Amino acid sequence: MALSEIRQADAAAELLRRRKARESLIGFAQAISIPGAPVAEDRTEWLFKPVESGLAAHHRLILTAVERCIRAPMGRLMLFLPPGSAKSTYASVVTPPWALAQREGYKVILCSYASTPAERQSRRCRAIVNSEEYASIWPDRVMLKPGSSAVNEWELTNDSGLLAAGILGAVTSARADLLIIDDPVAGREEANSETIRKKTREAYDDDLLTRLKPGASVILIQTRWHPEDLPGSILPEDYSGQSGPIMCRDGQVWDVLCLPARAERADDPLGRAVGEYLWPEWFPPEHWRQYEQKPRTWSSLYQQRPRPDEGNQFEATWFEWYDEDEVPKQLRIYGASDYAVTKKSLTNDPDYTEHGIFGVDQGGDIWIRDWWYGQDESDVTITAELQLAKRWRPVMTYGESGVIEKAIGPLRARLTRELQVRVMREWLPSVTDKVSRVAGFRARAHARTVHLPRGKAWANRLVDQLVAFNGLPGNQDDGVDVCGLIGRALDDIRDAHKPSVERRDAVVPYSRRWLESRPDDDNDVAARRRNNL
Repeated sequence: MALSEIRQADAAAELLRRRKARESLIGFAQAISIPGAPVAEDRTEWLFKPVESGLAAHHRLILTAVERCIRAPMGRLMLFLPPGSAKSTYASVVTPPWALAQREGYKVILCSYASTPAERQSRRCRAIVNSEEYASIWPDRVMLKPGSSAVNEWELTNDSGLLAAGILGAVTSARADLLIIDDPVAGREEANSETIRKKTREAYDDDLLTRLKPGASVILIQTRWHPEDLPGSILPEDYSGQSGPIMCRDGQVWDVLCLPARAERADDPLGRAVGEYLWPEWFPPEHWRQYEQKPRTWSSLYQQRPRPDEGNQFEATWFEWYDEDEVPKQLRIYGASDYAVTKKSLTNDPDYTEHGIFGVDQGGDIWIRDWWYGQDESDVTITAELQLAKRWRPVMTYGESGVIEKAIGPLRARLTRELQVRVMREWLPSVTDKVSRVAGFRARAHARTVHLPRGKAWANRLVDQLVAFNGLPGNQDDGVDVCGLIGRALDDIRDAHKPSVERRDAVVPYSRRWLESRPDDDNDVAARRRNNL
């Protein structure tokens, strides 16, 4: 190829780069050098190292959601992602320079929990707008206005500008087309302070929202620290981690993008399977697993499921956590299931069907060994229960009689025969009072005799449900109901309220014979009962 042809090709590529940068936020992010960490430790440093990672799939989701928010009248966006996911880099560093050049006189207010982190992001924004490649993108060469040197407030040659401030600082003299709140909480201590949470919400309502121009957009970026942190006070009370448009308590429809470090939902925005980690091309699984060992931190900061340490019925500190090598060798295995009998439609989101496998040791402690949950048709959920039973060989499984028994009983009996799974089921009477259902299990948890496996997403999710449980309708408590069933069942066995499999065969639970029996004896007992029926 001739030199002139090469130059023409380069010129065409450059024009295409500039056009794509103007047209979309993703194109802009690909057309500039994104400033990362400062060159020096000095916080006032103006030079930055370029971001080392490329544009990942979740970055594209962030940029797409941000652009949609900015272009929509009164756009509202919440971004929930774990630390290290570069959510701030793309939403509060790359976004303002692009938005400021789109229209003359466009104003951005960038807030954080204090002025220092807000000004740090402002410096990175200025590094972009002060670059030659930025000026070259816009036909009228938009760039930093001469003499606009303050880090907390500066303007471009098109009269657009940015103000950086702490969320509790004074912004009463400014107006905004775009309000970006990046991390309104400094840390755990502030998040747990009811006083600071109240002040933060008041500052948001009275100081920030009152600065918005007609049709202005709001973007809220953070990891979740507390159920009633700033986004938690806006989201509906029954919010359970879903993404998409959500009608919130402030009367606004917010677009929510929630990307936990490890996928937990079938409707994951990235299309990940349950259990898959975020950004695998940058972070190996070991990076995320080191945080899974601390359930409280993992649940809130990494999975975006904040929970209080103390709930209405259960407290997070009641539960013991175990590694696999700590499990007692002699466990009596039981199962319990709570089936959802409502079908999904356009107007309702059904409950989850949940199955739990519980081991009881010689001292009476409960070791929760396995779990399954899903919103599927009955044949799928029943098959899941039977597969768990085939793997764990429980002595007995429990369900709730009444509507659930009638709804799934015949199909369950048929699938049990077809799959050749031999498992006993006892239907416990239905109890209307939700608090009474879990009284037995709650007493065991309070006594620190309930153990859960470390590093299992379902175990953290279950504790979240238990701590959030308040006995009122409308909350997700299907896992709580499963625990309630096993608690009631063990109470019946212990207190001899009604005949049990073991007692029929003269084996008294928690007696010396029961404690010294071999695990295989369970199958013999079950077989004798089947022969007697």
